[in-house]
Amino acid sequence: MTDCAQSIRQASTVVVKIGSALLVDPEIGVRHAWLDSLARDIADLTKQGTQVLLVSSGAIALGRNVLQLPKRPLKLDESQAAAAVGQIELGRAWSQALGRHNLVAGQILLTLHDTEGSAGRRSYLNARDTIERLLRLHAVPVVNENDTTATSEIRYGDNDRLAARVATMMGADLLILLSDIDGLYSAPPSEDKKAQFIETVTTITPEIEAMAGSAGSELSRGGMVTKIEAGKIANHAGTAMIIASGKRDHPVAALKNGERATLFKAQPVQGKARKTWIAGQLETAGCVRLDEGASRALQSGKSLLPAGVTSIHGTFQRGDAVTIEDPNGVLLGRGLIAYDAAEAKKIMGRKSKELIDLLGYSGRTALIHRNDMALSASVAKMPKQKSEEG
Repeated sequence: MTDCAQSIRQASTVVVKIGSALLVDPEIGVRHAWLDSLARDIADLTKQGTQVLLVSSGAIALGRNVLQLPKRPLKLDESQAAAAVGQIELGRAWSQALGRHNLVAGQILLTLHDTEGSAGRRSYLNARDTIERLLRLHAVPVVNENDTTATSEIRYGDNDRLAARVATMMGADLLILLSDIDGLYSAPPSEDKKAQFIETVTTITPEIEAMAGSAGSELSRGGMVTKIEAGKIANHAGTAMIIASGKRDHPVAALKNGERATLFKAQPVQGKARKTWIAGQLETAGCVRLDEGASRALQSGKSLLPAGVTSIHGTFQRGDAVTIEDPNGVLLGRGLIAYDAAEAKKIMGRKSKELIDLLGYSGRTALIHRNDMALSASVAKMPKQKSEEG
């Protein structure tokens, strides 16, 4: 069994990115037969218990076809108009293809602001919570960039990077980039017939980066350069990545059966970059103090539930960073809180089943999710948050 095949079989959460050139024919639109074969692969993964997220390009390419826009670089407003029309076509295609296998598709449109946590923590939390809920409801999230509103200043520019951000946001084990090439070569194979295929990349070094070409296809913005960048984002957050050819039918099944591809191995520490960011690069806006039971639960890897909180200090909003203290005021760490200060005070010390009566709506179970928490030596030496109870 190849390393790629083993990675797919062992992963509990997989993100699959599909490029425009694979999904869209410039003349006829959606390649339905190919899409149906991929949908079957997705269905097979879900049957074995794997959570699957899709990051699908194609909205602008489809809209361009429907609107019969000229075959030249589009102006910004033309691209946005094409995306508005194409996104409906893209969503319909995915819904129908997955629906044939009794799977429900859920559309998620993101901007750079939504997954770059330091720029918009509330948007980040909202996006992640929505995707988590879809997965718990056994739906398949289909993610794309919101090209109808994104401008050059606030866009990803390619869905390789978006896919990597989604994978790290959701703590995925594996990111699969389906492309028009079967992996990484020592040089662009279209330019160098002696280029050597690279089966496994343990660490992305300057030498590995130098192997990437820069040209993408007519329909895609990305090339191997953007895939290497995606690998850096994913690998440093503990997510492995595969670059594989999507040209054939059933491309994911082919990988499971040993089809050649390049595996970029994950770094050993899951979420290290994000935890470091939470631990030391955010200004805290408040403090939560816990009882003994909650303190022990956090240190064993649990999320913080309202029932374990004894007091709350400071004025903060959902998504702000707060410090976390044990009953004696000893700093345990920092985290991004899921409620505004006023609501957090309403529910502290209360059980999850009481939240709907206290808040008037069914709130999130965790006050601070474990993925949004940094408990380590790096925060143990930080000074306590000084704030008065608001």
